[in-house]
Amino acid sequence: QVQLVESGGGLVQPGGSLRLSCAASGFTFSSYAMSWYRQAPGKERELVATITSTGGSTNYADSVKGRFTISRDNAKNTVYLQMNSLKPEDTAVYYCYVVARGYWGQGTQVTVSS
Repeated sequence: QVQLVESGGGLVQPGGSLRLSCAASGFTFSSYAMSWYRQAPGKERELVATITSTGGSTNYADSVKGRFTISRDNAKNTVYLQMNSLKPEDTAVYYCYVVARGYWGQGTQVTVSS
């Protein structure tokens, strides 16, 4: 049974930081690229960042470049999203995703507000 469990979301002030985690099980985590997506109210789900299976390459949406960092620990079957300099427009539900398998986590809410 594939499971993706996100954690680390919450309420943070503008300029603050959060670190999201996605713990994976039920498949060979180290064989797949992983992505983080987000969906704000009334908007389509958008790709935030992707990391290759080995962690050797990453890609980011222009809106988060220089502020967010995706990483992974294949020994722990976990992918992370470090979010710095958060803005109100980063408010969304954040989901992890297994590239090429189509698996989604349940999402974690991030709210950036003063």
